[in-house]
Amino acid sequence: MDLLKVINKHRRRLTQRITKNIGKSNSNKTFDLQDLPEIKRVLICRPNHRLGNLLLITPRVQEIRTQFPDCKIDLFVKGGLAPIIFKNYKNIDSYIILPKKPFKYLFRYIRTWFKIRKKNYDLTFNVASKSSSGKLAAKLSKSTFKCFGDEFEDQNASNKNFNHIAKIPVSNFRKFIESVGYNNQDGNIPGLNIKLDFNELEAGKFALAKIASDKKKTICIFTFATGNKCYSKRWWNTFYENLKNQYKNYNIVEILPVENVSQIEFKAPSYYSRDVREIAAFIANTSIFIGADSGIMHLASSSLTPTMGLFSVTDENMYHPYNNSSLAINTNKNFNLNCFTELDKILNPY
Repeated sequence: MDLLKVINKHRRRLTQRITKNIGKSNSNKTFDLQDLPEIKRVLICRPNHRLGNLLLITPRVQEIRTQFPDCKIDLFVKGGLAPIIFKNYKNIDSYIILPKKPFKYLFRYIRTWFKIRKKNYDLTFNVASKSSSGKLAAKLSKSTFKCFGDEFEDQNASNKNFNHIAKIPVSNFRKFIESVGYNNQDGNIPGLNIKLDFNELEAGKFALAKIASDKKKTICIFTFATGNKCYSKRWWNTFYENLKNQYKNYNIVEILPVENVSQIEFKAPSYYSRDVREIAAFIANTSIFIGADSGIMHLASSSLTPTMGLFSVTDENMYHPYNNSSLAINTNKNFNLNCFTELDKILNPY
């Protein structure tokens, strides 16, 4: 095993030991409504670099904007994707960014942790309750109120409407602000949203027109995923042939992963980009996206395109795309019948 991986493994274990009791003894002061401090600055802690995990906090950012429209938000994250994902979120003020590879940039990694202490916050939220780094960041912050992410786990576990990985942080946020005295503007949980602008959507429309007929609606597929979430070439080729036979009046195009591989061996017209906003804009101009549980699946959902997520190993209740007629299909259960029945409902709703 690589030495840095061994060191990182031990770093995680040490961090988990240090942070396992953080938040358990934390008590936030409660106020009468008329005496509550104004919420002007919020810190959100999600020190993770993965595309899907960062997209999954967009509902939390939207919710904070709804509850406190004039506040500014700082994001404590890892890697370089967050400024790209949140480019059009006007209430994001700044980013505190850990390097993706901490031991390669050790001094920058250490220096970044000290940046948390430079500002005073009114609210600090750790998004993922299992994140030791997120809990530690919340603990280190200078903030009037702190939520470590696990305060309402029992309540969320008993409510099936809030057991989704993107909905739990919003539910925690609502319960938390109520617990310290603020009014909660309840309502539907926001969906994932990368907030594409007009120019991006037009560029995506042009990119699609280059490879597919503009006289037909388009079905977009993504045949890649990591590890055992990735379906075999045989599985995808069978599905692709069935899809072509069922929907002869539709374009079928494939989004390629950064690895530039195809499980259907490039049989369909394909689109490749390393820019996540370009990919989202391309998908936004299609009628539906179909792909396995992955960061690109969440990107499709955030483009506001109906998204069909394919699940075989991960928990679809926890990770399924929601809103905009999106849904999850468990491919272990009557897949062909369920898939095409549900696909018809989305493509032909009337």
